[in-house]
Amino acid sequence: MPSRRTLLKGLALAAAATAVPLPAFAADGYIPPLRQMRGMWIASVVNINWPSKPGLTAEQQKAEYLAWLDVAVARKLNSVFVQIRPTADAFWPSPFEPWSQYLTGTQGQDPGYDPLGFAVEETHKRGLAFHAWFNPYRVSMQADPAKLHPDHPGRKNPDWILPFGGKLYYNPGMPEVRKFCQDAMMDAVTRYDIDGLHFDDYFYPTNTTAFDDAEEFAKYGAGFPDLAAWRRNNVDLMVQEMQQRVLAEKPEIAWGISPSGIWRNKGTDPIGSETNGGQSYDNLHADTRGWVKKGWLDYIAPQLYWYIGQPPADYSKLVPWWSDVAKGTNTLLWIGQAAYKAGDPAQTVPQWHDPAELSKHLFLNRNHPEISGDIWYNANDVKVDRITSITTAVNDHYQRPALAPVLPRLAGGEPPRRPVLAYALRRGDGVHVRAVATGRDEPFQFAIFRLADHARPGAFDDARNLVAVVPGDRHVTWVDPEGKRGDHYYVVAVDRANRTSRPSNGFRVI
Repeated sequence: MPSRRTLLKGLALAAAATAVPLPAFAADGYIPPLRQMRGMWIASVVNINWPSKPGLTAEQQKAEYLAWLDVAVARKLNSVFVQIRPTADAFWPSPFEPWSQYLTGTQGQDPGYDPLGFAVEETHKRGLAFHAWFNPYRVSMQADPAKLHPDHPGRKNPDWILPFGGKLYYNPGMPEVRKFCQDAMMDAVTRYDIDGLHFDDYFYPTNTTAFDDAEEFAKYGAGFPDLAAWRRNNVDLMVQEMQQRVLAEKPEIAWGISPSGIWRNKGTDPIGSETNGGQSYDNLHADTRGWVKKGWLDYIAPQLYWYIGQPPADYSKLVPWWSDVAKGTNTLLWIGQAAYKAGDPAQTVPQWHDPAELSKHLFLNRNHPEISGDIWYNANDVKVDRITSITTAVNDHYQRPALAPVLPRLAGGEPPRRPVLAYALRRGDGVHVRAVATGRDEPFQFAIFRLADHARPGAFDDARNLVAVVPGDRHVTWVDPEGKRGDHYYVVAVDRANRTSRPSNGFRVI
């Protein structure tokens, strides 16, 4: 990939972020957000997204990953959530668990390179954030421990694992298991330059005794009214302790979870949502609402994989419910969007064959200021865009570039040094804008602003003035093909926590 110091005219990220006319709804006074999570999940379990099949060469796997980054850039996203520990295995050389079978087809086999190291580096080259996605307890998609690698912790510690539903799981009720899982995940966090630690929605696989943890309940369950309360406490401990470890070892990264979208139904609990679906509190022993209220997460991204008006679980009722949960807390709220359902022939209702359905979700989100973005599942559906539902959402809502949100606990930290705008010169292919970093640390990104006149108060809080977000370096040149004589340019440095510097000096194009 060419150096980021070179001319960025051809860089897809910059091209995608170029200023374009605002859509019709802007006439109603809508101001797009300057900060917004725009992410997508890249799944590795059973080779859903990456790698597309086991046994590809290292070069093939690298090429596939770069193509996923191209998708993220083309859809004007700013973050990817990449599954690097799908089944108690690893996409990096882990001292705790074996290499993932989804890399080579054989668990424990070295793929010939470091997939996590490669992915993080290439993601950052595009100016995108990398959130490392872990499944905390799932050990295998099949139920025979003998099929695990001989050195797998589940083979060495057979009492740690339990079968259920044709799969194997670590037993969350064992303190040594909880610590081991944390150690295994924190190894990636501490050794790699990731931007976030992310859990999905899998905790306990059932609320029945068919998941046979009776021995552990007898040993550790004293003082709890029932098995369910004890199990919930085990998951609570995992969540709370992960927060403590992140804060102690790498406080600048984001820590969050994307749970299933229903905490409890109102028919079960008066403070639950007006829904009638599977309840994470009861079925998975995951007190997702409690985690937000207790301040254990930087963000929560409930998977609201239902259409507006869906009878058992209506998107338009869950959005205000979750907004109310997050209101007044320091937990950011992002929404998991079901790109995988749009245009899927298996979906028989007309709503999922309406190209505007997902865009309607984002329109509805605008009425709830607690929501600061969305994550799309999954990458293949974002790419394929079967009925142009993704294109519709992007055209309606991602017209302007957006910086990722700043975590509330990091908002008061030291901002990056103010950069210098070396020049803004009009040439045949547009206005060439040259940003130069100052200070010791190079910015993660540069945000480039174009104004019709000199900067006024609030100009750099208004996304209508933001024309590009480009990868940072010591110095970067970007070309604005829409620039014209009389425009005023400024640049702002952005650090890895998404904090911004004071704006640079300005240049008027002559």
